[in-house]
Amino acid sequence: MRRCYLVCYDIRDPKRLRSTHKTMKAYGEAWQYSVFYCTLKPIDRVRMENALREVVNLKVDQVLIVDLGSNEEAAREAATTLGPALPEQESGVVVI
Repeated sequence: MRRCYLVCYDIRDPKRLRSTHKTMKAYGEAWQYSVFYCTLKPIDRVRMENALREVVNLKVDQVLIVDLGSNEEAAREAATTLGPALPEQESGVVVI
């Protein structure tokens, strides 16, 4: 069963920051530059975490993964924005 996650990161080095962003684009949609919304199967969450471990420096960088539950509609509706709205979900696109 897929679950929804909010993934945020604070990366100290510009090169690692770009690599982290590129890695995350494979797993979810960018809500902000360093904030991603992901809908993942359990195995894909493990793959994402392993991919991030290869990119970030765990001594100085930080990645926060927040489990938003299995109801994607409720997870999206729980988000409140101030300023421009979040990107619309692309219909028919399945995010791994």
